Amino acid sequence: MNRNLKIGIVGLGLIGGSIFKALCALRCNIYAVSNSNFTLQKAKQYCENVSKSLGILQDCDVIFVCTHINKTTEILDKLDEILSSNTVVADVCSLKRFVSLKKRNYKFIPTHPMAGTEFSGFDSSFEALFQGTKWVLTPFEGTKDSDIKRVTDIIKVLGADPIFTSPNEHDEAVALISHMPMLVSQAIFKTAQSNKLALRLASSGFRDMTRLALTNEEMAKDMIDLNSDNVQSSILKLYSSIGDLLNKDYPTQIREIIKERQSMYVDGKNGL
Repeated sequence: MNRNLKIGIVGLGLIGGSIFKALCALRCNIYAVSNSNFTLQKAKQYCENVSKSLGILQDCDVIFVCTHINKTTEILDKLDEILSSNTVVADVCSLKRFVSLKKRNYKFIPTHPMAGTEFSGFDSSFEALFQGTKWVLTPFEGTKDSDIKRVTDIIKVLGADPIFTSPNEHDEAVALISHMPMLVSQAIFKTAQSNKLALRLASSGFRDMTRLALTNEEMAKDMIDLNSDNVQSSILKLYSSIGDLLNKDYPTQIREIIKERQSMYVDGKNGL
């Protein structure tokens, strides 16, 4: 990665804060924007180039927009007013169709880091968040390889592996592995609330199954609202899979599932 690049970050929550801390540790040339005075004070311990104003990003070479999903298009529109056509901008939303509807004056590359925790905010961010993770890019047709490389070089320095696909394929896939599981996790907890003894007996299995129920409510609403078609389709596929498990040779099926599930995380980093 070219260490002379000026890299901007809008939003210093879990994702933006982790990008910020990691790149500051690498002594990159960082400029960051946050609406929170409290966050700005903490961010200044890492870097002096922090502000509430998007104007600080005017001369940046690459900018990551890391705001809440429902604020992203607003920020992208505002950046249209201040950036040159040479600036590369990447968002980090967990949905890609809705940010891909409009062409920008700058060079826009939609992305999504497949990383996160159940926690949010700058205090929860940390340098190693992206180590060993996947980072999806859905560039527009005709995007220059050199512009994509600007972003992927940073992604690789953060420790992530770039994956390329289309916005539609991305949104369908994340519904299956993120948005639908979150909704199911919430439903499992809601169902168990009807039995006080069940909640008293709940242990590690229930804890792990309901971790996604802790997803920030604003993010959860955005994901369900903006990807409702794929979430509904995923729920139908889940019903079908449950029916298959119960109506066919259950032991044989779960043996195959156990084998494939174990092979997904062979380095032991994420456990079983």
